[in-house]
Formats: sequence, C-alpha cells, structure tokens
Amino acid sequence: MATAIHSSNMRGVTVEPMRAALGAEVDCGDVKSLDETSFALVKRAFLDNLVLLIRGQTLADADLLAFGRRFGELSAAAPVHIGQKPRALPELAVISNVLENGVAIGGLGDGEAVWHSDSCFNQIPPSASILHSLEIPPAGGDTGFTNMYMALDTLPQALRAAIKGKTIKHDMRYTSGGQLRPGYTGEEDIRSTPGPSHALVRRHPETGCNALYLGRRPHAYINDLPLDESEALLEALWEHAARPEASWHHQWRVGDILIWDNRCAMHRRDAFDPDSRRVMHRTQCKGTPVIEGADSAPRHSRAQPAR
Repeated sequence: MATAIHSSNMRGVTVEPMRAALGAEVDCGDVKSLDETSFALVKRAFLDNLVLLIRGQTLADADLLAFGRRFGELSAAAPVHIGQKPRALPELAVISNVLENGVAIGGLGDGEAVWHSDSCFNQIPPSASILHSLEIPPAGGDTGFTNMYMALDTLPQALRAAIKGKTIKHDMRYTSGGQLRPGYTGEEDIRSTPGPSHALVRRHPETGCNALYLGRRPHAYINDLPLDESEALLEALWEHAARPEASWHHQWRVGDILIWDNRCAMHRRDAFDPDSRRVMHRTQCKGTPVIEGADSAPRHSRAQPAR
C-alpha cells in the first residue's frame, strides 16, 4: 500500500503533493543526473501520487527516452496519421498542432481531448506516459488528471454492485485521435466489433490497490449487457469519475515533464488557439497484463485528497 501523503526531502529529492486528489511536484535537479537511489525516490513518488510534475528540464529526445526507460521498457508510438511528418524515433511521439511546409509535425492538433486512459484499445495498455513540453501556447492547452483509485473508493454502493465482475470492451475501430481506421464504416454493432476487454475494477500490479478502469467514453461497451443498459451504466460511471473534486489541472511551462500512471489515472486536454504553437514530446512504457481487482485489495493513500 502507498505511503502517507506528506512533503518529503531525501537525498536532494523533494516531493510536494498537490493539495488535490492526485499529483505531486518533484524537485530533483536535472533528471539526466539522477543516481539509482534518487531515481527510486522519484519512482516511489510516482506510485504514491499517480502523476508527477518535474519542472525546468532541458532534454534532447535521446535524454527523454533514456529517462522513460527508467520507468520501464518503452513501447512503440502509434503510427503517424496520413499527411503527418514521419517520426525519427519509433518510441517518441510528437504531440503538436504545428505545420511545417503544410505538413503536420505531430498529432492531436489543438482541439479538446476528452477524459481517457492512453491506448485502452490495446490488449495491454501502457503503464507510464512521460510528456515533455518544448513550446506552449500563451493560454489553453492545460492538462487535467482524475484519480481512479478515488473513483472506485467513493463509488456509490449501487454502482459498485452493478459493475462487480464486469468487463468493458474498448473499440479498436478508432485511433487515439478519434479517426476511423481503414476498413470500418462506424455503423458496426459495437457488441461484435474488435477490441480488448478489461476488468472495470483492476488491481495495480505495483501498488496492489484497486482502481476503476474506464478507458474512453466514446465507443465503449460493458460486456453482456443490453446496449441501453450498458450506456446508462457508463454514463453513471463517467459522471462519477470525472467529478472536479477527484481531479487536478496543470498549467504548462516550457521545460515541464509530466509523468502519469495510465493504470490508475485518466487525463484530458483543454483546447487552445490554433494560431498558437504547442509542441510536446512523449514516450510511454509498456504495461503488464490486466489483473482483475480482488475484494481484499488495500486502499490507496490517495483515495482521498491531500489535506
């Protein structure tokens, strides 16, 4: 079980939890210079707080990938979209609205990105996502996070009973940017479309604590329910999980690194002016097979807001 929520300073690593449902700011100097003991403190803070903010970092792409590998084996980034600049490094994704000579240098543009867990449509979704800011707009483009340990811990009893033993299907017809993949019309019956199913209550493989796992609201289906019952239950779960009191929003600065745990947190992005530039580089760590939650799992310390 995660440790208590409080500020700490060990070996030059300061961890200051946000006064919110999740998140902590870590001051550890240059992440390129962290020794094994100091990095272990950063990793512990990651598991305790679900999201870490580390400011003032200047990283080349190779540095970002090297830092990401300390959290686990990296996964290949999703294929670039048609009309997007090819990527130089397979494990590095560019998140940007910038066009160079009419060609998009990255993906996900300038629009709002609704609440989601990254790559939930994969059989084994990623664990950590590491995002480094290179250019930010003067306003907008903020990133929000919501605590899925808390979502489960505070779930009304009727909803908890309704999801007991159930799995959620994550539709593979659509990319992470919402584009329909080739070969599909969007009119298919979601009950028979391709996509992995994951337990709605998942046990975190490192903390041992249970979290609610919803993935994405669009194109999701709770298996073995009539469509209308699945939709009604999903609506109730999403309304509960996306409550403001369960979230924290980050306003970016150049040089920020955010590291979040897709196994127990969801995130979203605010839209921003399309005439502004926003450039982020991201890498992700491979996950492990989904473990269905056990009734005897301990409660995570961030199941309630820090005080």
